[in-house]
Amino acid sequence: MLRSVGQRRVRTGSGEDPRVAELRAAVSRLRRELAGHPVEFADRGIAEDELAALDAMAAGGVPEVRRLRRSLLLIAGSIGSVSALSNGLTSVRRAVELFGEPPHELR
Repeated sequence: MLRSVGQRRVRTGSGEDPRVAELRAAVSRLRRELAGHPVEFADRGIAEDELAALDAMAAGGVPEVRRLRRSLLLIAGSIGSVSALSNGLTSVRRAVELFGEPPHELR
C-alpha cells in the first residue's frame, strides 16, 4: 500500500487512489443523508445533481481539481443552511481538499 504525497497519484493494494476512495465514500454518505432528509428545500435538485457528478468524476479515476471545487461550491451553496447535512458536507469538503489546490493560471 502506498500513501498519498502532495499531488502525486498513488494506489492502494486494491488499485484505487486512496483520495478517490475517500471522495467516493464521502459523496455516498452525503447522498444517503440527503435522500433520507425529510424536508424539501429549493436547491435540493442542484445538490443531488452535483453529488452525482462528483460520484461520476471519482468513478472515472483522479478527477480535475477545479471541477471538484466547483461542484463542492454548488453543493455547499445549495445545502449549506441545512444543519442536519453539515457533517456530510464537511466530509465531502475534506475529501475534495485531499486533491490539493488547482494550479494557478498565469495571465
